[in-house]
Order: sequence, then C-alpha cells, then structure tokens
Amino acid sequence: MHLIEPFDLWKRLYTAEEDPYSPFYGRHYHETECHNTIYNYYIHPQWDEFGSSTLYIKILFISYEKHYAIIELMGEWNDCIYNDIMYLKRNIADVLLSHHINHFILIGENVLNFDYSDDSYYEEWFDDIEDGWIVMLNFRDHVLQEMKKAHIDYYLIFSPVFQEMNWRKHTPDSLFLFINEKMKKWLG
Repeated sequence: MHLIEPFDLWKRLYTAEEDPYSPFYGRHYHETECHNTIYNYYIHPQWDEFGSSTLYIKILFISYEKHYAIIELMGEWNDCIYNDIMYLKRNIADVLLSHHINHFILIGENVLNFDYSDDSYYEEWFDDIEDGWIVMLNFRDHVLQEMKKAHIDYYLIFSPVFQEMNWRKHTPDSLFLFINEKMKKWLG
C-alpha cells in the first residue's frame, strides 16, 4: 500500500499545503518515510490524515473562483466503526464550504471498502451545498453497491458516466466543466 501515491501531475497548478484556506495549509511531507497506516500497512507519506484511522485524502485541486474541489481518497471508508463521514464533513467539507466551495469531485479508485452507519452527515453535507453537488468518480463497483444499499446515492452522485472516466487526461478545469455539464443536464 505504501506504493499507492496520490495523483501529482497537477502539483504545478495547486498544492493544499501552500493554500492558506486549505485544511492542510503549512503541512510538510517526507518523501520516503511512511508514518500513517491502514490496518498495520504503511501508506505513502503524501496522503493526508484528517481524523480517520482508515481513510486518507489528497486535495488535488481547489478553484475558489469556480467553487469546486477535487479530492482523491485512499483506504477503507468506514462510517460504522470510525465515523469517517463525520471527519470528512467536519474537518474537510466544512472548511471548504466556508470558502464557498459547493462542488465536490471525490475520486475513489483507491477506496477499498465501505461500511455504513447512518446518513445524517451525508444529508447535512447535501443540504449545505445548496446549488452544488458531490460527484463520486471511479469508485469500485462493490463500494458503490454498499453505498446504494445504504441509500447514500440520494446525496452523492454515482452516475455510470463518472465510473469509468479517464480523469487524469484532463486539467482540473476541464474535468470540472465536463462534470458540471453532465450535472446540468442530469439535474434538468
């Protein structure tokens, strides 16, 4: 697991540790020393800890002008035992919402599992974004199935068009524009 790195080709455009509005402003990273673990497996030191012991993130890009954030996730999303959605909502989404971010692109290729508790934080996040959206991009089928069983698809967008997308070929703005156009059509 220590070989799975967050996407870094947009670093020349944005880094959360240099953004004074980011929850990770001022963080320093070691390139080779792994400190964080998921179930006793070390993970790459570039992943950011935000309160969960099984889920880590990397804010890949934020546009304050266009009101969107692109966030990559890694690990196990476990609401049942660790209440990961509470940490994600309180420590990440609420900070970004306070800076008028209301479009969230969550990239989940490296989310290995999902365990459900309840939907109160999802509902709160959904209510807080008003005219925005939360799109799940490239999550594994079994993770999406578990989320659908929990009816979280009421709050988060799981469209098939977003599940096999080669998002790495895009710039952050072109990815946002593509998703936003699809969302405009979908929301009518």
